[in-house]
Amino acid sequence: MPSPSPAGTPDAASVRAPGPAAVPAPTHLVLPTPAGRTHAVQQGRQGPLVLLLHGFPESWYAWRHQLPVLAAAGYRAVAIDVRGYGRSSRPDAVDAYRMLELVADNVAVVEALGERSAVLVGHDWGASIAAASALTRPDVFRAVGLLSVPYTPPGGPRPSEVFAAMAGEGAEGGAGEEFYVSYFQRPGRAEAEIEPDVRGWLAGFYAALSAGTMPAPDAPAPYFVSPGGTLRDRFPVGVLPSWLEEHDLDVYAGEFERTGMTGALNRYRNMDRDWADLAGRANAPVTQPSLFIGGERDASLAWLADALTAFPKTLPGLLGSHILDGCGHFVQQERPDETNRILLDWLASLPV
Repeated sequence: MPSPSPAGTPDAASVRAPGPAAVPAPTHLVLPTPAGRTHAVQQGRQGPLVLLLHGFPESWYAWRHQLPVLAAAGYRAVAIDVRGYGRSSRPDAVDAYRMLELVADNVAVVEALGERSAVLVGHDWGASIAAASALTRPDVFRAVGLLSVPYTPPGGPRPSEVFAAMAGEGAEGGAGEEFYVSYFQRPGRAEAEIEPDVRGWLAGFYAALSAGTMPAPDAPAPYFVSPGGTLRDRFPVGVLPSWLEEHDLDVYAGEFERTGMTGALNRYRNMDRDWADLAGRANAPVTQPSLFIGGERDASLAWLADALTAFPKTLPGLLGSHILDGCGHFVQQERPDETNRILLDWLASLPV
């Protein structure tokens, strides 16, 4: 059964997106899962379950604009802290963060909430986790919405080799530079950069990927690390994106200052394990009803342009693909009203 969340969790006042008076305040729950426990924030106690999965480096709070809107529309909206984040468990073993472990957490969340099925909506890493959950457990996850990161079926070259090859390619990466995913994969290295100043690093990271504050196209790309440098060297300084208030940054920074960054970064350190674990599903499509929303200025769409064009084969149940003009990576926070409208229209179109 769900239990109350620990002291210190951001409370209902932290979710400041207004909703109708009839919408109940969000409730913090701690649910038993294979991780040990998963912290969840629920708004709306009846209606179809919509499970919201955040990306890096965020938390359930990334869905603060969606929770009240979904609840007002008659959905049971639940945003979780993914394993390794926030108030959810943080196992010590690196391989505890492989994709299939996160899928098992999602299934357990649905069961702990007393439900038999759910719609999944994920952003960034959450999109990849949502897609893998839908692929491997179609009996539980009846539809999937992906934000910012399009679905790429399992298979192909080993991920670590792909990311290593990206260094120095094209106009963005220069000779000897390292792609950020490779940089994150070595245990302890990114932690040493981030943890001495979590708040400042997060502010720079969010600004680097957001429309309005990201570096100019002719500036060094913030997704690469120069030899002997850090990722932060290329972040904007002294500016916050328009979607991020000081209070919001306090919430994110407070969680990572308490937990450290290792749990979040361990997701990157399992990509080769995921490749092996899912090898039997190479090139498999996700057949449930699906949705994609991306930001026109998000570099992910350029890197994964082939994945977008492959949607007719990889997402045969796709009901809508939306690229938001002038939007960066954090679509549901940069453009909450537009994202909410698209989500509600899609949810209303799903079979009951």
